[in-house]
Amino acid sequence: MTTSHTVEQPVELLTFVFACHQDVKKNKVRQWLKYGSVKVNGRSITRYNHRLQAGDVVSIRGKEEVLSESLLPRGMTVLFEDKSLVVIEKPANLLSMATTRERNKTAYSYLTDYVRRGNPQSPKRVWIVHRLDRDTSGLMIFAKSEDAKQVLQANWMQAEKCYLAVVEGDLPADSGELSSQRDESGPFAADSAPPSKRTRLAVTNYRVLKRSADCALVELTPQSGSRNQIREHLADAKCPIIGDRKHKAVTNPARRLGLHASSLQFPHPLSGEILNFTSPLPRVLSRQV
Repeated sequence: MTTSHTVEQPVELLTFVFACHQDVKKNKVRQWLKYGSVKVNGRSITRYNHRLQAGDVVSIRGKEEVLSESLLPRGMTVLFEDKSLVVIEKPANLLSMATTRERNKTAYSYLTDYVRRGNPQSPKRVWIVHRLDRDTSGLMIFAKSEDAKQVLQANWMQAEKCYLAVVEGDLPADSGELSSQRDESGPFAADSAPPSKRTRLAVTNYRVLKRSADCALVELTPQSGSRNQIREHLADAKCPIIGDRKHKAVTNPARRLGLHASSLQFPHPLSGEILNFTSPLPRVLSRQV
């Protein structure tokens, strides 16, 4: 069972865990660190001298939970889990769910194995709430019951979602709005199109955080949920995301799409408590700007 403690003042991680678990032998506490049982703000930390700050949350996980994480692929991390949902960080180049070409190497499949603790006979499963493109990294939610899925999806447009993108060129202003009419009548892609009964308005707010000679780091907040909306809007603005050859990007310095789902805030489907998660921009992208 996981136990959590909130830090009140700056202190080294090992010292803090010793103080919180005075009944546990110090060698066992060191083993917790060595084998990944200790998390700080949802991330596994193994360095004994990691500097904690006031407000940090330190969690000590049970052996079973640590072992189950070994079932996840490199770069896929569970940030939060309870009886209703699981929040993960998905790495780039991993499908959210199965396609006709790939059924097993998906976030859904790996997470199903994770909640079953590797037991294929277990009835436990997860439900898909939303998707991220294969090439996009960052935050995703999966439900652990059909009721939770329905509540999350019913309120999905009220969830606050934020993305970070490294784009080619330079947007015309430090902040603004990108919009277009989008036709989603096809089974896979959505395309910008003249207004009609088949289109709906898609809006993305943006803010430029940093500029360099060749590219810019942009924060994006979609106000609608059209497929590939962010990628299309940036391409329409002549600032495609790096690595996005589909939308006419000419550079790929990070050898991946430069898009990351960085922030997610939504009400818990059972309690209504507002949950807020953040995921930092991967280093391979932050180095580009």
